[in-house]
Amino acid sequence: MNAIAAIVLIGGFFLLMAFKIPVTFSMLLASFASILFVPGTNPTTMIRMMLDGVNNFTMLAIPFFIVMGEIMAAGQISDKIVDLANLAVGRFRGGLAYVNCLDSMFFGGISGSAVADVSSLGSVVIPMMEKQGYNREFVVGLTVTTACQGVLIPPSHNMVIYALAAGGGVSIGQLFYAGFAPGIGLGLLFMFACYVLGKKYNFPKGEKMFKDEKVRWIGMENGKLKFGPCMAVVGKAILPMFTLIIILVGTGAGIFTATESSAVACFYTFILTYFIFRTDKIRNFGNVLKNSLKTLAVVLTLIGTAKAFAYMMTRLRIPEAITNGLIGFSDNPYVLLLIINVLLLVLGCFMDMAPLIMIMTPILLPVVQKFGMSTVHFGIVLIFNLAIGLCTPPVGSALFVGCAVGKTTLENTAKKMIPLFLCMLLGLILVTYIPYMAKIPLFGY
Repeated sequence: MNAIAAIVLIGGFFLLMAFKIPVTFSMLLASFASILFVPGTNPTTMIRMMLDGVNNFTMLAIPFFIVMGEIMAAGQISDKIVDLANLAVGRFRGGLAYVNCLDSMFFGGISGSAVADVSSLGSVVIPMMEKQGYNREFVVGLTVTTACQGVLIPPSHNMVIYALAAGGGVSIGQLFYAGFAPGIGLGLLFMFACYVLGKKYNFPKGEKMFKDEKVRWIGMENGKLKFGPCMAVVGKAILPMFTLIIILVGTGAGIFTATESSAVACFYTFILTYFIFRTDKIRNFGNVLKNSLKTLAVVLTLIGTAKAFAYMMTRLRIPEAITNGLIGFSDNPYVLLLIINVLLLVLGCFMDMAPLIMIMTPILLPVVQKFGMSTVHFGIVLIFNLAIGLCTPPVGSALFVGCAVGKTTLENTAKKMIPLFLCMLLGLILVTYIPYMAKIPLFGY
């Protein structure tokens, strides 16, 4: 390994990050600077690597998922999800806290984005809970942490990024199914925390929806079959949630590839928003595409530069050196997994999710494969770690969005999130050391 080039690559990257240079440009500048110290490396090779990073059929799933999320945000699909969750658990003591957990579970399974979850659901749930007497900082903290289920429950474009970073040796469909149990389990842990906190702080009790209606679900009125308002709430919520069925059943049964299912689901949400619910006007679709393009430009540029950065790391044999170093430190897989988790949790406090997936996957995947950990299991552990990073200061993007939506400070919100952080750490430990939690025996996965 060329030690000087390795120092320039890694040291230069963190030095540029310390000067608040965007992560994309930090990786790009550090990669091209390291070339100067590696004889025989042509700069055009780096450019070709960047192009290869985004020139992939599987990559088409990412723009479709992004557009799908933007359409749902424009069509206020979150309102229907909140109504369904409120119908299910809103009447209990601390009911709106349970609603917050449940609607994030539902919406996360549709949008696959923690930031989209916070911005869409937060604008609805946070005022509702504050009006009932909940502490604002706790409400924002709960919204932010529950939103992180969105990157575990499929579909998740971060799983697509991981599959690409792993070299194409892992099925996106398997990753989608593997995220189900950890995502739902995390939601149940949050609900248990809300139950305990509700007993301690005497959370307000919710009210039944449509309590004055004679026929709430299905019944007879004047000799005719009548569907009550409760059935209307379920019907309106099931239609957007059918998006998840398209993606999971389509990929699981082999009807679609992940890319094809994302395209079909995107088209379905377009029809749902603009022609069935009509909650947005078709003339506003240009704004949806504009916002999607902004997000996509950031993601694709990041993936391209990360590919060049990963190429230089491989050329300098940095992953091999780190693998040997970790295994030399301890050959106990439980200890190594603990070290990896701590490393990822620390890095997640300072870097965003997508670049960390692209950077750390080629470094850590060989380490865990040495003691027989599957690529799917490691992918879920990696994404779970970085999901926690989305809501941890100082760089947690979901936390910043939540504080902006809830009009509260980062410091006060972070204090109220401590019990919820403990739930996330417990969930991470269970998923890390119980491999079966990341395996669903369905469609052969």
